[in-house]
Amino acid sequence: MTDQNIAARLERLEAIEDIKQLKHRYFRSIDRRDTDTLVTLFTPDVEIDYEGGTYRWQLQGRDELVSALYASFDPRSVACHTGHHPEITIVSPTRATGLWYLTDFMIKRELKEITTGSALYADTYAKTEDGWKIAKSTYKRIYEIVDHYEKEPNLTYAYLSTLA
Repeated sequence: MTDQNIAARLERLEAIEDIKQLKHRYFRSIDRRDTDTLVTLFTPDVEIDYEGGTYRWQLQGRDELVSALYASFDPRSVACHTGHHPEITIVSPTRATGLWYLTDFMIKRELKEITTGSALYADTYAKTEDGWKIAKSTYKRIYEIVDHYEKEPNLTYAYLSTLA
């Protein structure tokens, strides 16, 4: 293997790791309602299409997306979203695709509702002057369970409630 081949492989592996960290920051930032970080993760013209059993989010534009996430992850919510088993393909030096397995849990206390489930994210990434960004993100649920409760779960701590 030539030095040039080694350098190209290392560059590809570095891009894959950067994209993994980008997606992990996304999950952490939505659960913490961290709009300062969220705004850095997307291209200005990002396209979103998230389809669950009880909803469909279709949005275009970073500002619209960040506003919608801010409204959804309110101080009366509890959230945990994790991404697993990434399959990332570097298409060109400035484009990549990724497939992620999502596992999520959300309590909407105002609605007395608990949602759990999983989905498969399919993302497109663009490399910008500021690094890799999410340019398009879609998912379709694998499964979704929505339960309603009469008595609130015995929450001993809820991070989003500290933001009120």
